[in-house]
Amino acid sequence: MLNVRKFTVYVLCLGASLWGMQLAQASHLPGFVDLVKETSSAVVNISTTQKVKSGMPELPEGFEMPEFPEDSPFGELFKYFFEHEENGDPGYHDAKSLGSGFIISKDGYVMTNYHVVKDGDEIIVRLSDRRELKAEIIGFDPRSDIALLKIDATGLPVARIGKSSDLEVGEWVLAIGSPFGFDHSATAGIVSAKGRSLPRENYVPFIQTDVAINPGNSGGPLFNQEGEVVGVNSQIYSRTGGYMGLSFAIPIEVAMDVAEQLKTSGKVSRGWLGVLIQDVTLDLAESFGMSHPRGALVAKVLPESPALAAGVEVGDIIVEFNGKEVVNSSNLPPIVGSSKVGIKLPVVVIRNGKETTLYVKLGELPDDASVAQSTTHPGKKTTNRLGFSALDLTDKQKEELELDGGVLVNHMITGPATQAGVRKGDIILAIDNKPVQNATQFAKTVKGLPAGKSVALLVQRNGSPTFLAIKVPADE
Repeated sequence: MLNVRKFTVYVLCLGASLWGMQLAQASHLPGFVDLVKETSSAVVNISTTQKVKSGMPELPEGFEMPEFPEDSPFGELFKYFFEHEENGDPGYHDAKSLGSGFIISKDGYVMTNYHVVKDGDEIIVRLSDRRELKAEIIGFDPRSDIALLKIDATGLPVARIGKSSDLEVGEWVLAIGSPFGFDHSATAGIVSAKGRSLPRENYVPFIQTDVAINPGNSGGPLFNQEGEVVGVNSQIYSRTGGYMGLSFAIPIEVAMDVAEQLKTSGKVSRGWLGVLIQDVTLDLAESFGMSHPRGALVAKVLPESPALAAGVEVGDIIVEFNGKEVVNSSNLPPIVGSSKVGIKLPVVVIRNGKETTLYVKLGELPDDASVAQSTTHPGKKTTNRLGFSALDLTDKQKEELELDGGVLVNHMITGPATQAGVRKGDIILAIDNKPVQNATQFAKTVKGLPAGKSVALLVQRNGSPTFLAIKVPADE
């Protein structure tokens, strides 16, 4: 009987201990009640209306609708598809879209995503007190997906602006927006990563979170635990169109810089270096004599660019720009884009295994870039120990591609080249940091490569240069 009592006491103590641990863990979880009350008044709902084509076909020019007998079903069918409404625009109807935003000044400046208001004929901002006001677009920047709006109001509640640079991975954050039109919905999560680079979004180092973001949240604020805006919710990664745990926000420093430029000059100016870059892999690091991969590898220096004027060369590895470390290639565009144009800035590169400091005067990022396309023609043929055949480029190809040298990969066999990722149609521009002039010179260079060593191969594919690391075999 005594043993039973002791066991009962032990179980009760153990249960109390576990319950206490759960309470202790719960006490460390953040509470968002006060945070939502403090911040939600500066969050707005944004709705746009635009005229879009109805999709109904119109009669070809010069063609008149045929006359059908009265009550003919064909006549009603033609009227349904081809006649326009008597008082409407032919072939168009109103389409509406929803998004979010937040107030950044008491006199009515509102920040949101560009894609929320893109092509909108009428933009309505609904405030937390249910007032609905028409907004005008002060400016927008498609590259960062930021738009600045203005409403006619004063004394508005303003969102406090923080610093995304102070965020740490694992930190709790809060989003408020209008997913699917449900105003002032609050969702919370943690910072999953910082400095994310997304396809076609080279100038924004996104904040990745697991905060539930859905259509309608776009343009809304991401708050830290102090109630400060640290990001603008912009994109989600989804295979279904809905939330899947991968949400991306534009850092508030980027957004505010864009908004200030739009407010003062009506456009956004970004620094332009004029290089095409790629990551340094482990094999490429070995081929360049580096102890570990880091930096942005320069695959091409554009003509008449600031990089060319500063002496940047193909094969240079940029490891620091204007005092900021470049860990990988995705770090460089945001750093360059946010740097001042027209003043000399230090750039640290690794060249031939040694660090060198260059000074570059950035230009302004151009709107468009042209990319040359390659064509293939027969020429002089040679084979090499790397597992592919190479041809001389014709004079016409060199002119079209704006190249002085290089050889065309004409045929592939299984070997080091296929393992390295070389493809038929690639143009070899350099090997082992030596420019390729023609097929004969290229063949001699390949023969002289040291067996068992990884060397860098610079290829141009579909107009874009890239470095590959290729392992030289022991025997030809």
